[in-house]
Amino acid sequence: MFFVDTIEVPGLGNRGHLAGGEHTAVVVDPPRDIDRVVAAAARRGVRIGHVVETHVHNDYVSGGLQLARLTGAAHLVPADARVSFARTPVRDGDEVTVDEAAGLTLRAMATPGHTPHHTAYVLRERGAEVAVFTGGSLLIGAVGRPDLVEPRLTESLARAQHASVRRLAAELPDATAVLPTHGFGSFCSSSGRATDDSTTIGKERASNDALTRDVDAFVADLLAGLDDAPAYYAHMAPVNADGPAPIDLTPPAPADADEIARRLAAGEWVVDLRHRVAFAEGHVSGSLNFEADGKLATYLAWLVPWGKPVTLLAESAAQLAAAQRELARVGIDRPAAAATGDPASWLRDGEAAASFPRATFADLAGRPTDERAVVLDVRRDSERAEGHVRGSVHIPLHSLRGRLGEIPDGRVWVHCASGMRAAIAASLLDAAGREVVAVDDSFDGAERAGLTTTTPA
Repeated sequence: MFFVDTIEVPGLGNRGHLAGGEHTAVVVDPPRDIDRVVAAAARRGVRIGHVVETHVHNDYVSGGLQLARLTGAAHLVPADARVSFARTPVRDGDEVTVDEAAGLTLRAMATPGHTPHHTAYVLRERGAEVAVFTGGSLLIGAVGRPDLVEPRLTESLARAQHASVRRLAAELPDATAVLPTHGFGSFCSSSGRATDDSTTIGKERASNDALTRDVDAFVADLLAGLDDAPAYYAHMAPVNADGPAPIDLTPPAPADADEIARRLAAGEWVVDLRHRVAFAEGHVSGSLNFEADGKLATYLAWLVPWGKPVTLLAESAAQLAAAQRELARVGIDRPAAAATGDPASWLRDGEAAASFPRATFADLAGRPTDERAVVLDVRRDSERAEGHVRGSVHIPLHSLRGRLGEIPDGRVWVHCASGMRAAIAASLLDAAGREVVAVDDSFDGAERAGLTTTTPA
Protein backbone atom coordinates (compact mmCIF):
# COMPACT_ATOMS: atom_id res chain seq x y z
CA MET A 1 0.00 0.00 0.00
CA PHE A 2 1.31 3.45 -0.88
CA PHE A 3 0.62 6.97 0.37
CA VAL A 4 1.02 10.47 -1.02
CA ASP A 5 1.18 13.43 1.37
CA THR A 6 0.97 16.96 0.04
CA ILE A 7 3.27 19.69 1.33
CA GLU A 8 1.21 22.84 0.74
CA VAL A 9 2.84 26.18 0.00
CA PRO A 10 -0.33 28.25 -0.47
CA GLY A 11 1.34 31.67 -0.48
CA LEU A 12 3.15 30.71 -3.69
CA GLY A 13 0.42 28.51 -5.13
CA ASN A 14 2.63 25.43 -5.07
CA ARG A 15 2.72 21.90 -3.68
CA GLY A 16 5.50 19.49 -2.89
CA HIS A 17 4.81 15.77 -2.43
CA LEU A 18 6.00 12.97 -0.14
CA ALA A 19 5.14 9.53 -1.50
CA GLY A 20 6.12 6.08 -0.36
CA GLY A 21 5.30 2.81 1.32
CA GLU A 22 5.82 1.47 4.82
CA HIS A 23 9.59 1.94 4.90
CA THR A 24 10.90 4.46 2.38
CA ALA A 25 9.63 7.46 0.43
CA VAL A 26 10.44 9.93 -2.32
CA VAL A 27 10.03 13.71 -2.13
CA VAL A 28 9.06 15.65 -5.25
CA ASP A 29 9.81 19.38 -5.61
CA PRO A 30 10.29 20.21 -1.91
CA PRO A 31 10.00 23.81 -0.68
CA ARG A 32 13.02 25.49 0.84
CA ASP A 33 11.80 25.05 4.43
CA ILE A 34 12.56 21.34 4.50
CA ASP A 35 11.76 20.93 8.20
CA ARG A 36 8.12 20.53 7.15
CA VAL A 37 9.08 17.67 4.83
CA VAL A 38 11.24 15.97 7.46
CA ALA A 39 8.36 16.23 9.95
CA ALA A 40 5.94 14.70 7.44
CA ALA A 41 8.29 11.75 6.87
CA ALA A 42 8.72 11.31 10.63
CA ARG A 43 4.96 11.15 11.10
CA ARG A 44 4.86 8.36 8.51
CA GLY A 45 7.87 6.62 10.01
CA VAL A 46 9.63 6.44 6.64
CA ARG A 47 13.14 7.13 5.43
CA ILE A 48 13.54 9.54 2.51
CA GLY A 49 15.47 7.59 -0.12
CA HIS A 50 15.10 9.94 -3.10
CA VAL A 51 14.55 13.65 -3.63
CA VAL A 52 13.51 14.55 -7.18
CA GLU A 53 13.14 17.81 -9.08
CA THR A 54 10.81 18.09 -12.04
CA HIS A 55 12.81 21.11 -13.26
CA VAL A 56 15.05 23.95 -12.12
CA HIS A 57 12.40 26.14 -10.54
CA ASN A 58 11.69 29.72 -11.58
CA ASP A 59 9.30 30.69 -8.79
CA TYR A 60 10.86 29.54 -5.53
CA VAL A 61 14.12 28.42 -3.95
CA SER A 62 14.19 24.63 -3.89
CA GLY A 63 14.90 22.68 -0.73
CA GLY A 64 15.94 19.64 -2.74
CA LEU A 65 19.71 19.96 -2.42
CA GLN A 66 19.67 20.53 1.34
CA LEU A 67 17.08 17.81 1.94
CA ALA A 68 19.18 15.30 0.00
CA ARG A 69 22.32 16.28 1.94
CA LEU A 70 20.50 16.12 5.27
CA THR A 71 18.92 12.71 4.68
CA GLY A 72 21.57 11.10 2.47
CA ALA A 73 18.94 10.62 -0.24
CA ALA A 74 19.78 10.47 -3.93
CA HIS A 75 19.05 13.84 -5.54
CA LEU A 76 17.50 13.29 -8.96
CA VAL A 77 17.66 16.24 -11.38
CA PRO A 78 16.92 16.21 -15.12
CA ALA A 79 20.17 15.43 -16.90
CA ASP A 80 19.98 18.41 -19.28
CA ALA A 81 19.50 20.93 -16.47
CA ARG A 82 22.71 22.89 -15.96
CA VAL A 83 23.50 22.87 -12.26
CA SER A 84 26.68 23.46 -10.27
CA PHE A 85 26.32 20.72 -7.68
CA ALA A 86 26.64 16.94 -7.63
CA ARG A 87 23.35 15.17 -8.37
CA THR A 88 21.98 12.02 -10.00
CA PRO A 89 21.15 12.97 -13.61
CA VAL A 90 17.79 11.65 -14.80
CA ARG A 91 16.86 10.83 -18.38
CA ASP A 92 13.65 9.76 -20.04
CA GLY A 93 12.75 6.20 -19.04
CA ASP A 94 15.03 6.01 -15.99
CA GLU A 95 13.44 4.14 -13.11
CA VAL A 96 14.23 3.92 -9.39
CA THR A 97 12.78 1.84 -6.58
CA VAL A 98 10.93 3.90 -3.98
CA ASP A 99 9.87 1.10 -1.58
CA GLU A 100 10.72 -2.46 -2.53
CA ALA A 101 8.32 -4.12 -0.07
CA ALA A 102 5.41 -2.07 -1.41
CA GLY A 103 6.41 -2.63 -5.03
CA LEU A 104 6.73 1.13 -5.58
CA THR A 105 8.87 2.50 -8.40
CA LEU A 106 9.28 5.90 -10.02
CA ARG A 107 9.78 6.30 -13.78
CA ALA A 108 10.99 9.51 -15.42
CA MET A 109 9.12 10.90 -18.44
CA ALA A 110 10.64 13.78 -20.41
CA THR A 111 7.96 16.47 -20.64
CA PRO A 112 9.59 19.63 -22.01
CA GLY A 113 7.51 22.78 -22.25
CA HIS A 114 7.55 24.63 -18.96
CA THR A 115 11.34 24.38 -19.27
CA PRO A 116 13.40 22.59 -21.94
CA HIS A 117 14.54 19.91 -19.47
CA HIS A 118 11.24 19.42 -17.60
CA THR A 119 10.62 15.85 -16.39
CA ALA A 120 7.51 14.22 -14.93
CA TYR A 121 7.67 11.15 -12.69
CA VAL A 122 5.23 8.24 -12.81
CA LEU A 123 4.60 6.39 -9.55
CA ARG A 124 3.92 2.69 -10.08
CA GLU A 125 2.61 0.19 -7.59
CA ARG A 126 3.54 -3.36 -8.64
CA GLY A 127 3.67 -2.23 -12.25
CA ALA A 128 0.42 -0.26 -12.29
CA GLU A 129 0.55 3.51 -12.82
CA VAL A 130 -1.19 5.11 -9.84
CA ALA A 131 0.00 8.72 -9.95
CA VAL A 132 2.12 11.10 -11.97
CA PHE A 133 4.02 14.06 -10.53
CA THR A 134 3.69 16.58 -13.33
CA GLY A 135 5.52 19.62 -11.88
CA GLY A 136 4.85 22.44 -14.34
CA SER A 137 3.69 20.29 -17.23
CA LEU A 138 0.07 19.09 -16.97
CA LEU A 139 -1.74 21.13 -14.31
CA ILE A 140 -5.35 21.07 -13.14
CA GLY A 141 -7.26 22.50 -16.09
CA ALA A 142 -4.15 24.21 -17.46
CA VAL A 143 -0.46 23.81 -18.23
CA GLY A 144 2.69 25.48 -16.95
CA ARG A 145 3.60 28.68 -18.77
CA PRO A 146 6.37 28.35 -21.39
CA ASP A 147 7.75 31.91 -21.29
CA LEU A 148 9.96 31.89 -18.20
CA VAL A 149 13.20 30.65 -19.72
CA GLU A 150 14.04 32.74 -22.80
CA PRO A 151 11.67 34.83 -24.98
CA ARG A 152 13.04 33.30 -28.18
CA LEU A 153 12.10 29.84 -26.92
CA THR A 154 8.55 30.65 -25.84
CA GLU A 155 6.65 29.48 -28.91
CA SER A 156 8.70 26.31 -29.35
CA LEU A 157 8.27 25.49 -25.66
CA ALA A 158 4.52 26.07 -25.94
CA ARG A 159 4.41 23.54 -28.77
CA ALA A 160 6.54 21.14 -26.73
CA GLN A 161 4.14 21.62 -23.81
CA HIS A 162 1.22 20.54 -26.01
CA ALA A 163 3.13 17.44 -27.13
CA SER A 164 4.23 16.57 -23.58
CA VAL A 165 0.72 16.75 -22.16
CA ARG A 166 -0.52 14.56 -25.00
CA ARG A 167 2.25 12.07 -24.29
CA LEU A 168 1.16 11.84 -20.65
CA ALA A 169 -2.45 11.25 -21.73
CA ALA A 170 -1.44 8.67 -24.31
CA GLU A 171 0.79 6.60 -22.03
CA LEU A 172 -1.09 6.72 -18.71
CA PRO A 173 -4.46 5.23 -17.73
CA ASP A 174 -7.40 7.56 -17.16
CA ALA A 175 -7.49 6.75 -13.44
CA THR A 176 -3.90 7.96 -12.87
CA ALA A 177 -3.87 10.77 -10.31
CA VAL A 178 -2.27 13.97 -11.62
CA LEU A 179 -0.18 15.66 -8.92
CA PRO A 180 1.30 18.95 -10.17
CA THR A 181 3.61 21.30 -8.34
CA HIS A 182 2.14 24.50 -9.79
CA GLY A 183 -1.37 25.72 -10.48
CA PHE A 184 -2.92 26.60 -7.13
CA GLY A 185 -2.56 30.34 -7.60
CA SER A 186 1.00 30.15 -8.90
CA PHE A 187 2.09 32.59 -11.60
CA CYS A 188 3.84 29.59 -13.18
CA SER A 189 0.43 28.45 -14.38
CA SER A 190 -0.67 29.59 -17.83
CA SER A 191 -4.22 30.07 -16.57
CA GLY A 192 -6.02 30.92 -13.35
CA ARG A 193 -9.18 29.11 -14.38
CA ALA A 194 -8.76 25.89 -12.42
CA THR A 195 -11.22 25.49 -9.56
CA ASP A 196 -10.80 21.80 -8.68
CA ASP A 197 -8.36 20.65 -6.03
CA SER A 198 -7.51 17.32 -7.65
CA THR A 199 -7.67 15.66 -11.03
CA THR A 200 -6.83 12.57 -13.08
CA ILE A 201 -5.58 11.89 -16.57
CA GLY A 202 -9.15 11.04 -17.61
CA LYS A 203 -10.60 14.29 -16.29
CA GLU A 204 -7.92 16.32 -18.03
CA ARG A 205 -8.40 14.38 -21.25
CA ALA A 206 -11.99 15.63 -21.35
CA SER A 207 -11.39 19.28 -20.48
CA ASN A 208 -7.77 20.47 -20.72
CA ASP A 209 -7.14 22.71 -23.76
CA ALA A 210 -3.89 20.89 -24.50
CA LEU A 211 -5.88 17.69 -24.91
CA THR A 212 -8.99 19.04 -26.64
CA ARG A 213 -7.53 21.56 -29.10
CA ASP A 214 -5.08 21.26 -31.98
CA VAL A 215 -1.60 22.57 -31.42
CA ASP A 216 -1.93 25.80 -33.40
CA ALA A 217 -5.11 26.93 -31.64
CA PHE A 218 -3.73 25.87 -28.28
CA VAL A 219 -0.46 27.76 -28.75
CA ALA A 220 -2.15 30.90 -30.07
CA ASP A 221 -4.50 31.13 -27.10
CA LEU A 222 -1.79 30.19 -24.60
CA LEU A 223 0.58 32.91 -25.78
CA ALA A 224 -2.18 35.52 -26.02
CA GLY A 225 -3.22 34.87 -22.44
CA LEU A 226 0.18 35.18 -20.75
CA ASP A 227 0.38 37.93 -18.11
CA ASP A 228 3.52 39.47 -16.64
CA ALA A 229 5.51 37.15 -14.39
CA PRO A 230 6.84 38.31 -11.01
CA ALA A 231 10.16 40.15 -11.37
CA TYR A 232 11.85 38.00 -8.72
CA TYR A 233 11.51 34.93 -10.97
CA ALA A 234 14.63 36.15 -12.79
CA HIS A 235 16.67 35.38 -9.66
CA MET A 236 15.23 31.97 -8.74
CA ALA A 237 16.56 29.72 -11.50
CA PRO A 238 20.18 30.95 -11.07
CA VAL A 239 19.96 30.41 -7.30
CA ASN A 240 18.60 26.90 -7.82
CA ALA A 241 21.17 26.05 -10.47
CA ASP A 242 24.05 27.19 -8.27
CA GLY A 243 22.78 25.25 -5.25
CA PRO A 244 20.82 27.20 -2.63
CA ALA A 245 22.35 27.89 0.76
CA PRO A 246 20.67 26.25 3.77
CA ILE A 247 17.68 28.16 5.07
CA ASP A 248 18.25 30.32 8.15
CA LEU A 249 15.12 31.02 10.19
CA THR A 250 16.79 32.36 13.32
CA PRO A 251 15.08 35.55 14.55
CA PRO A 252 16.27 38.81 12.95
CA ALA A 253 17.92 41.56 14.97
CA PRO A 254 15.36 43.63 16.91
CA ALA A 255 14.74 47.22 15.81
CA ASP A 256 13.60 50.05 18.06
CA ALA A 257 11.89 53.23 16.91
CA ASP A 258 15.18 55.03 16.28
CA GLU A 259 16.50 52.26 14.06
CA ILE A 260 13.23 52.06 12.12
CA ALA A 261 13.52 55.79 11.45
CA ARG A 262 17.17 55.44 10.42
CA ARG A 263 16.40 52.67 7.98
CA LEU A 264 13.56 54.66 6.42
CA ALA A 265 15.82 57.68 6.11
CA ALA A 266 18.41 55.50 4.35
CA GLY A 267 15.85 54.53 1.73
CA GLU A 268 15.42 50.96 2.96
CA TRP A 269 12.06 49.21 2.95
CA VAL A 270 10.14 48.94 6.22
CA VAL A 271 7.28 46.49 5.71
CA ASP A 272 4.25 46.43 8.00
CA LEU A 273 2.71 42.94 8.02
CA ARG A 274 -0.53 43.87 9.76
CA HIS A 275 -3.98 43.66 8.16
CA ARG A 276 -4.78 46.52 5.79
CA VAL A 277 -7.50 47.88 8.08
CA ALA A 278 -5.06 48.29 10.97
CA PHE A 279 -2.41 49.78 8.69
CA ALA A 280 -4.78 52.38 7.23
CA GLU A 281 -5.83 53.45 10.72
CA GLY A 282 -2.26 54.12 11.84
CA HIS A 283 1.26 53.29 10.71
CA VAL A 284 4.82 54.52 10.63
CA SER A 285 5.06 57.18 7.92
CA GLY A 286 6.98 55.78 4.95
CA SER A 287 6.36 52.13 5.79
CA LEU A 288 4.67 49.83 3.29
CA ASN A 289 1.79 47.44 3.87
CA PHE A 290 2.12 43.83 2.72
CA GLU A 291 -0.34 41.71 4.69
CA ALA A 292 1.12 38.60 6.27
CA ASP A 293 -2.03 36.70 5.34
CA GLY A 294 -2.00 37.82 1.70
CA LYS A 295 0.36 36.69 -1.05
CA LEU A 296 3.21 38.21 0.94
CA ALA A 297 6.17 36.51 -0.71
CA THR A 298 4.88 36.95 -4.26
CA TYR A 299 4.08 40.65 -4.06
CA LEU A 300 6.89 41.80 -1.79
CA ALA A 301 9.52 39.92 -3.79
CA TRP A 302 7.93 41.25 -7.00
CA LEU A 303 8.02 44.90 -5.93
CA VAL A 304 11.09 45.33 -3.73
CA PRO A 305 14.34 46.17 -5.54
CA TRP A 306 16.27 42.90 -5.41
CA GLY A 307 18.75 42.88 -2.57
CA LYS A 308 17.41 45.99 -0.81
CA PRO A 309 17.34 45.54 2.99
CA VAL A 310 13.88 44.84 4.40
CA THR A 311 12.80 45.50 7.98
CA LEU A 312 9.62 43.71 9.12
CA LEU A 313 7.01 45.11 11.53
CA ALA A 314 4.66 42.47 12.92
CA GLU A 315 1.89 42.19 15.47
CA SER A 316 3.48 39.18 17.15
CA ALA A 317 6.52 36.93 17.15
CA ALA A 318 4.41 34.22 15.50
CA GLN A 319 3.39 36.51 12.64
CA LEU A 320 7.01 37.58 12.19
CA ALA A 321 8.29 33.99 12.13
CA ALA A 322 5.68 32.93 9.57
CA ALA A 323 6.52 35.88 7.34
CA GLN A 324 10.25 35.22 7.58
CA ARG A 325 9.67 31.59 6.56
CA GLU A 326 7.55 32.62 3.60
CA LEU A 327 10.03 35.21 2.38
CA ALA A 328 12.96 32.79 2.65
CA ARG A 329 11.13 30.56 0.15
CA VAL A 330 11.71 33.22 -2.51
CA GLY A 331 15.24 34.21 -1.58
CA ILE A 332 14.61 37.10 0.82
CA ASP A 333 16.75 35.27 3.30
CA ARG A 334 17.42 37.52 6.25
CA PRO A 335 15.33 40.55 7.26
CA ALA A 336 17.67 43.41 8.11
CA ALA A 337 15.79 43.90 11.37
CA ALA A 338 12.33 43.42 12.85
CA ALA A 339 9.98 44.70 15.52
CA THR A 340 6.75 43.41 17.00
CA GLY A 341 3.85 45.19 18.63
CA ASP A 342 2.04 48.22 17.14
CA PRO A 343 2.82 51.74 15.92
CA ALA A 344 2.93 53.09 19.47
CA SER A 345 6.19 51.18 19.98
CA TRP A 346 7.55 51.83 16.48
CA LEU A 347 7.34 55.64 16.58
CA ARG A 348 9.82 57.95 18.25
CA ASP A 349 8.68 60.30 20.99
CA GLY A 350 6.68 63.12 19.48
CA GLU A 351 6.03 61.35 16.19
CA ALA A 352 2.45 60.84 15.06
CA ALA A 353 1.17 57.84 13.18
CA ALA A 354 0.26 58.33 9.53
CA SER A 355 -3.13 57.17 8.22
CA PHE A 356 -5.39 57.27 5.18
CA PRO A 357 -9.10 56.54 4.63
CA ARG A 358 -10.63 53.34 3.31
CA ALA A 359 -13.75 53.29 1.18
CA THR A 360 -16.11 51.18 -0.91
CA PHE A 361 -17.09 51.58 -4.54
CA ALA A 362 -20.32 53.14 -3.31
CA ASP A 363 -18.25 55.79 -1.55
CA LEU A 364 -16.31 56.35 -4.77
CA ALA A 365 -19.54 56.74 -6.74
CA GLY A 366 -20.92 59.16 -4.16
CA ARG A 367 -17.90 61.44 -3.88
CA PRO A 368 -18.48 65.17 -4.55
CA THR A 369 -18.66 65.88 -8.27
CA ASP A 370 -16.27 68.80 -7.93
CA GLU A 371 -13.60 66.74 -6.17
CA ARG A 372 -10.32 66.72 -8.04
CA ALA A 373 -9.78 62.98 -7.99
CA VAL A 374 -8.03 60.17 -9.84
CA VAL A 375 -9.32 56.61 -9.98
CA LEU A 376 -6.34 54.25 -10.13
CA ASP A 377 -6.81 50.62 -11.17
CA VAL A 378 -3.85 48.44 -10.11
CA ARG A 379 -5.13 45.11 -11.43
CA ARG A 380 -3.28 43.13 -14.07
CA ASP A 381 -3.90 43.63 -17.78
CA SER A 382 -6.00 40.47 -18.07
CA GLU A 383 -8.29 41.59 -15.25
CA ARG A 384 -8.78 45.06 -16.67
CA ALA A 385 -9.60 43.57 -20.07
CA GLU A 386 -12.70 42.04 -18.51
CA GLY A 387 -14.01 45.46 -17.45
CA HIS A 388 -12.90 48.66 -15.76
CA VAL A 389 -14.21 51.92 -14.34
CA ARG A 390 -14.57 54.42 -17.16
CA GLY A 391 -11.96 57.14 -16.98
CA SER A 392 -9.72 55.27 -14.56
CA VAL A 393 -5.95 55.28 -14.84
CA HIS A 394 -4.44 51.81 -15.19
CA ILE A 395 -1.04 50.96 -13.72
CA PRO A 396 -0.64 47.34 -12.60
CA LEU A 397 0.59 47.06 -9.03
CA HIS A 398 3.87 45.46 -10.04
CA SER A 399 4.67 48.51 -12.23
CA LEU A 400 3.45 51.17 -9.82
CA ARG A 401 6.68 51.92 -7.95
CA GLY A 402 8.43 53.07 -11.13
CA ARG A 403 5.42 54.91 -12.57
CA LEU A 404 4.20 57.08 -9.71
CA GLY A 405 4.98 60.16 -11.78
CA GLU A 406 2.34 59.16 -14.33
CA ILE A 407 -0.53 59.56 -11.87
CA PRO A 408 -2.33 62.89 -12.39
CA ASP A 409 -2.64 65.41 -9.58
CA GLY A 410 -5.50 65.05 -7.15
CA ARG A 411 -6.79 62.66 -4.54
CA VAL A 412 -6.10 59.08 -5.64
CA TRP A 413 -8.84 56.48 -5.14
CA VAL A 414 -6.99 53.22 -5.71
CA HIS A 415 -8.69 49.86 -6.26
CA CYS A 416 -7.93 46.30 -7.30
CA ALA A 417 -10.23 43.26 -7.42
CA SER A 418 -10.77 42.78 -3.70
CA GLY A 419 -8.73 45.26 -1.63
CA MET A 420 -5.41 43.60 -0.80
CA ARG A 421 -3.40 44.94 -3.74
CA ALA A 422 -5.11 48.31 -3.40
CA ALA A 423 -3.80 48.44 0.17
CA ILE A 424 -0.23 47.80 -1.03
CA ALA A 425 -0.65 50.48 -3.68
CA ALA A 426 -2.17 52.91 -1.18
CA SER A 427 0.82 52.45 1.11
CA LEU A 428 3.23 53.15 -1.77
CA LEU A 429 1.29 56.31 -2.67
CA ASP A 430 1.04 57.39 0.96
CA ALA A 431 4.80 56.93 1.41
CA ALA A 432 5.33 59.06 -1.70
CA GLY A 433 3.29 61.88 -0.19
CA ARG A 434 0.11 61.49 -2.25
CA GLU A 435 -3.37 61.92 -0.78
CA VAL A 436 -4.91 58.49 -1.16
CA VAL A 437 -8.10 56.54 -0.47
CA ALA A 438 -7.89 52.73 -0.46
CA VAL A 439 -10.99 51.18 -2.01
CA ASP A 440 -11.38 48.04 0.08
CA ASP A 441 -14.15 46.38 -1.88
CA SER A 442 -14.85 43.71 -4.49
CA PHE A 443 -14.76 44.98 -8.06
CA ASP A 444 -18.09 43.24 -8.59
CA GLY A 445 -19.58 46.10 -6.57
CA ALA A 446 -18.41 48.87 -8.89
CA GLU A 447 -21.30 48.67 -11.33
CA ARG A 448 -23.82 48.01 -8.56
CA ALA A 449 -22.62 51.22 -6.94
CA GLY A 450 -23.56 53.17 -10.05
CA LEU A 451 -20.11 53.54 -11.55
CA THR A 452 -19.91 53.27 -15.32
CA THR A 453 -17.79 50.28 -16.26
CA THR A 454 -16.37 49.56 -19.69
CA THR A 455 -15.23 46.37 -21.38
CA PRO A 456 -12.84 46.88 -24.30
CA ALA A 457 -14.00 45.58 -27.67
